[in-house]
Amino acid sequence: IFSMAGNETKRPRRRRRRRRIHLSKLYTLTCTQSCFKQDHSQIGGPGYSRVVFCNEPDSPDADSSNYSDNYVRTTKYTLTTFLPKSLFEQFRRVANFYFLVTGILSFTPLAPYTASSAIVPLLFVIGATMDIEVNNRRVKVHKGDGNFDSKEWKTLSVGDIVKVEKNEFFPADLVLLSSSYEDAICYVETMNLDGETNLKVKQGLEVTSSLREDFNFKGFEAFVKCEDPNANLYSFVGTMELKGAKYPLSPQQLLLRDSKLRNTDFIFGAVIFTGHDTKVIQNSTDPPSKRSMIEKKMDKIIYLMFFMVVVMSFIGSVIFGVTTRDDLMRRWYLRPDSSSIFFDPKRAHVAAIYHLLTAAMLYSYFIPISLYVSIEIVKVLQSIFINQDIHMYYEEADKPARARTSNLNEELGQVDTILSDKTGTLTCNSMEFIKCSVAGTAYGRGVTEVEMAMGRRKGSPLVFENNEDDVEYSTEPFVEKSTVRGFNFRDERIMNGNWVTEPHADVIQKFFRLLAVCHTVIPEVDEETEKISYEAESPDEAAFVIAARELGFEFYNRTQTTISVRELDLVSGKRVERLYKVLNVLEFNSTRKRMSVIVEDEDGKLLLLCKGADNVMFERLSKNGREFEEETRDHVNEYADAGLRTLILAYRELDEKEYKVFSERISEAKSSVSADRESLIEQVTGKVEKDLILLGATAVEDKLQNGICV
Repeated sequence: IFSMAGNETKRPRRRRRRRRIHLSKLYTLTCTQSCFKQDHSQIGGPGYSRVVFCNEPDSPDADSSNYSDNYVRTTKYTLTTFLPKSLFEQFRRVANFYFLVTGILSFTPLAPYTASSAIVPLLFVIGATMDIEVNNRRVKVHKGDGNFDSKEWKTLSVGDIVKVEKNEFFPADLVLLSSSYEDAICYVETMNLDGETNLKVKQGLEVTSSLREDFNFKGFEAFVKCEDPNANLYSFVGTMELKGAKYPLSPQQLLLRDSKLRNTDFIFGAVIFTGHDTKVIQNSTDPPSKRSMIEKKMDKIIYLMFFMVVVMSFIGSVIFGVTTRDDLMRRWYLRPDSSSIFFDPKRAHVAAIYHLLTAAMLYSYFIPISLYVSIEIVKVLQSIFINQDIHMYYEEADKPARARTSNLNEELGQVDTILSDKTGTLTCNSMEFIKCSVAGTAYGRGVTEVEMAMGRRKGSPLVFENNEDDVEYSTEPFVEKSTVRGFNFRDERIMNGNWVTEPHADVIQKFFRLLAVCHTVIPEVDEETEKISYEAESPDEAAFVIAARELGFEFYNRTQTTISVRELDLVSGKRVERLYKVLNVLEFNSTRKRMSVIVEDEDGKLLLLCKGADNVMFERLSKNGREFEEETRDHVNEYADAGLRTLILAYRELDEKEYKVFSERISEAKSSVSADRESLIEQVTGKVEKDLILLGATAVEDKLQNGICV
């Protein structure tokens, strides 16, 4: 692998301080402590018989030999299968099989040449493309007395306590015990499992959340009973016995092998499933055997040439057989009566068959094995060049290109079929806030990649709105690029505090205040520069908070139950700090298609702030909250045509009596042990997320991957 260490500019390592908060207060619906459901009554029965002694390697009951070790074969070859599988791959090529047959025949008296001239080129061709990969990642494992030591993944055993640090992969299926956050929250990227780049939130049990230092595990012991290994990625049932009390375990505490820890400094976890017992391996299939289009075409050509060789050999052997049979009478001086079987006139038909094989070997040079040698040399050299190609180095992820095999070099960059949902495949999943519609007015004069492509195809000028009465036409796109990642918005009407002079300044204030408050983003402050960066579950969330900050509504601090925002006061015209008390967070999911927060402002008003998809938000507006609906719908359709992702923003005020009823009902729904628990929660949230007042819509662009053309 080509190393970029020599070319990289070393940056000073900056220390960051993250606001340590009790995030369980934020994840009111998704991360609540689970209760004993009916499923837990099955523990100990068939399918739920796994027993794990956490951090007790010397216990006589903790016999990890009953379970699979953590060695997993992720390559096509093993030590025992390397030779047969590699040979199978090579002899799938028609030419190689043909040369193998002729090579074997070259050891017989039939061969018109020496055996080495046939075998040596064949061995070179086969050896040039054999490949093997070994993967031995390392992880910190508790070795006793509160000390952790780095060990290879394959040495892990069920019950081990491991420490996984930020941006590392989980080495096995773990039960989350604690994290760098006080409430044992951690963010997980499951891209290797389901292709999703959005982060998932996991939370350990409250009873283990205090184990945030290495020395805390000195003397720690726990007993886990759970389900047997299975392939279901989204289910997990178990109990943890700690200090004489039992606690239920759910998928919220399960960290799956090959997912990655993100936006969290570290986690501690107990190994539950190892090796081929892990859920990701249970879902895996054997690596496919791939062949390039060139190889397949060459096979067809070889078939044709082989047919020609057989025809020529057959015709020659027939003529040879007839001639040999007549030798007894005509060429007596050659002593045919004492010749070998290969030229015996009395067995001319046998001599003809032998001649057929000899001719097939002699004519084998019609099939150019030298071409195969040349191609294999080129492929090996290409693999070396690919590994060292500076233009194929991905700087953001610090990853060079890596040719794992030379078989498919010629397929690089060739596209045959595209099956894609766009996001994260044709696009970077890197969001930029570019336009918005507030109070029926469209803001933002940036041009998306889709709009530029449409303009080039139509040959028409691009239009940029600067204000209500003036429209500027240009044949070139707006090229000024923001230096702030996630923000590519330009409009003088609302930037630099100019929004206070707009006709609906109060609506604009509520719009960007909602973006600054309605989220689950965590701020991080650089101790050297005092600049604030944001860590979010999704790039959309981060883009909204960054946009609010750049337009004068800076979210800068979060505590257990509050959000702090710096914003411009309409009355005084000064920048003020406002504190919002977070009462509930109603999380986004694919069914709800919306997210809400219920907050209390400094004046004691209870506000429900909501953002979501247009098809669920418009139907939840009140009669007096639809003032800008028609204009907003038109703008959303225009944004969609330009390839932008849109969300509708709305709010409402709650009275204390209504909120009290909601709080009681949501607590009852969360405490339910029935199978329809989720539907009960949805019913309660649906009753409060109604009669909303429309503020506007956001539009963010998911940037296309480099080289993708519209």
